Formats: sequence, structure tokens, C-alpha cells
Amino acid sequence: MICDTIPTPIRHTSAKVSPMRVALALYQPDIAQNTGTLLRLGACLDVDVHIIHPAGFPFSRASLKRSGLDYLDHVTLLEHTGFAAFRDWLEQSRRRLVLLTTKTDQTVYETRFEARDVLMLGRESAGVPREVADLADLRVRIPMRQQVRSLNVAIAGAIVLGEALRQTGNFGSLS
Repeated sequence: MICDTIPTPIRHTSAKVSPMRVALALYQPDIAQNTGTLLRLGACLDVDVHIIHPAGFPFSRASLKRSGLDYLDHVTLLEHTGFAAFRDWLEQSRRRLVLLTTKTDQTVYETRFEARDVLMLGRESAGVPREVADLADLRVRIPMRQQVRSLNVAIAGAIVLGEALRQTGNFGSLS
């Protein structure tokens, strides 16, 4: 589903957004392999995935095929022309924006997730700009050793998404 006018060769297999349940959002993703991996995660866990353009690679089925495999046909993918369009969608949908970041003291395990949460992952190279981070309703981090900077974005997304789905009871519909 394309939320704004943006040409794309990706086939959007579901025009229906999932009922109120946790979703993922990728802010201007840089690396096609991570994006494909997160789209595959969304397909497997029945989670909508939002792409906030522009992407740092040619956003196409061909660029996502290696990591997304044939799972691209099973994910609800929503694209936004930019952060302003995504923010408008959040407000209209009455969703809560949860930013995954290393720049907070609140850990994912101290957080109470809600079914209306959209978990936003920043760009692999730079995260999100401060003005975007400031608009997040909640910021969470994954506890890690202090000697390291960060996890791979797809791994971080999977960790936090798993905890959010567990808390909101959304694993129950999967078998």
C-alpha cells in the first residue's frame, strides 16, 4: 500500500492494514539486505512494515530479493514519501511512535508496550535526526555492554518487536 504518491516496483500484496497491532517503521533505510530481512520478519510475524523514504538504495524487488526471498509477497508494506507524511499517518491512525535508539536510559524491558505502537528503526549509518527523535512518544534501548556501539538494525528490530508482541499478546494468533 502506498500512503503517498511514490513510484515503486515492489508489489504490495495487501491493501488492508492489520488491525491495531504493533508495527515496524524503517526511517530512510540505507542497506537493502537489512530492509529485506525486516520485511521478511514482518511477513513471518504478521506485522506491517512502513518504509519512510528516501531509501539509501534503489528501492525495488530486485534490491530486496536476496534477503527478502519470496517473503516479499507475504508482508503488508506501506510506503511514505517522507517523515512528514508518516507523521500524518501516525496522527490519523492514533498510533504511538516508539524510537529504538542508543540515546536513552529506558530499556526495552522496562517499557510497557501497547498494541498501537509503531517501532521505528533509524538509518544504519546515522539513526534519525534530532528533530525526528524529539517527536517520538517513547525512546527505548536494548541493554548492551558499554564497550560496543550498537547492534545490527535488523537484529535490534527483531529483539524489540519480539518483546512488544509478547507483551501485547500478539503471538497468540500465530501458530
